[in-house]
Amino acid sequence: MSMHRVFLLTPLFINPEVGGVASSDNFIGVKSVKVNEKIIPINAKFLSINNTDGYGGTKISTVNPYTVLETSIYNAVVEAFVNELNATRVASMAPFGACFSSKGIVSTRGGPVMPPIDLVLQNEN
Repeated sequence: MSMHRVFLLTPLFINPEVGGVASSDNFIGVKSVKVNEKIIPINAKFLSINNTDGYGGTKISTVNPYTVLETSIYNAVVEAFVNELNATRVASMAPFGACFSSKGIVSTRGGPVMPPIDLVLQNEN
């Protein structure tokens, strides 16, 4: 029996300049965002580095303890996630805007069952 392994690579980009200052941050090429396999309508210009001033793009950070998104992208992802989860919302707890009651959410050994959020990179794989 032979086993085949497929390795997919995600290229890293270094943003040469942000607001006139050299950057050493690493970025990945996000093309779109999906919630529960559905592409979310967002302004894709925020996903790429602006060649004029260096702002934008999708930075890989080891400093932030959670994902940080541009406001319009965050709002679109939260709206789609809320619609797909179909759970009771509860009071928000900073820094998060959407919080839910755990009642009615199915849980497995791996944790609660949630709609997946995918960052689509250079291809659908």
